[in-house]
Amino acid sequence: MKVAVGLSGGVDSSVAAALLKENGYEVVAICMKLWDGTPLTVKGHHACYGPDEAEDIKDAQQIAEKIGIPFHVIDLSREYKRAILDYFREEYIKGRTPNPCIRCNQRIKFRELLEKAQSSGIIFNYFATGHYAKVEYCNVEKRYLLKKGKDFKKDQSYWLAFLSQKQLSKVLLPLGEYTKESVRKLAMDFGLSTYDKHDSQDFFSGDYKELINEPDEPGPIMDKEGNVLGTHKGIWLFTIGQRKGLGIPAKKPLYVIEINEKGNTVVVGFKEDLAHRGLIAKDVNFIATDTIVSPIEVTLKIRYAQKEFEGVISPSENGAVYVKFKEPQLAITPGQAVVFYDKDSVVGGGIIERYEDEEVV
Repeated sequence: MKVAVGLSGGVDSSVAAALLKENGYEVVAICMKLWDGTPLTVKGHHACYGPDEAEDIKDAQQIAEKIGIPFHVIDLSREYKRAILDYFREEYIKGRTPNPCIRCNQRIKFRELLEKAQSSGIIFNYFATGHYAKVEYCNVEKRYLLKKGKDFKKDQSYWLAFLSQKQLSKVLLPLGEYTKESVRKLAMDFGLSTYDKHDSQDFFSGDYKELINEPDEPGPIMDKEGNVLGTHKGIWLFTIGQRKGLGIPAKKPLYVIEINEKGNTVVVGFKEDLAHRGLIAKDVNFIATDTIVSPIEVTLKIRYAQKEFEGVISPSENGAVYVKFKEPQLAITPGQAVVFYDKDSVVGGGIIERYEDEEVV
């Protein structure tokens, strides 16, 4: 069986490739080239996008040589700019906070990369990555399920919640049954130089303002009553829940509680003003089912690095869903992803449109 592995130059993808080769698969490595040469200032290394990309590609090539598998670099810089960078910029300009990693998995890594690799003559039946998650086929439901990885602390099912049934049907996730510690040990056993390499920091390790590249557009910073407390240089410099960088003296800490694109305003309040009872999510992708016709109980996350909490999702208008929380949650951020779970299985996910404290059916 021929498998293409998305090799990034990190420890996870390199161990995934080595495990597949050891288990008898015919493995080929494909590595994404995303940076288009735009001059950028970076603060660290091993982000997905930036001028230090060449170092990671070199690491990936050395790993492929060590394992003994063919290595190919696929230039996706144009596709990445259109699908990720332009989207990132447009969302921030609207006062939203995008999630480029989820969108990249859905549109670049598990779609454009595979299509371009195949069109260039690379032959493979399946695509594998180093994500800590599992894909299983359910004979009862006749569909592929996305499940949490064994290492719940490292579980990355959140990042894959927008993959389609077609995409999941061709995915292998060799690290689903491993912990991060055991993967690093395996890297040592395989003699891979990535065994102690730091994980990627983010999709970009520099100043986001360089990617947005917008001139200042001053506007008011207001409280809930409409009193002007200060000024800002652009709503794209803020996100819901932000505390630092407001430049407004106050007896109690102030947080960004709302961003208004039409009025070019940033609204601040106290921590309790961030708490809401529900949200509306659009662009919903269901995995465990085709759709929902009535409310169902789930656990959910509104950001990756948080503990799941209980709630109920209900169908709303135009394919959207209303999510009601069992307990109020802080900082409901438009543009971010909400992912729904049933125990260790991903029900689906959606993009947060707005908070909603009133019951919506």
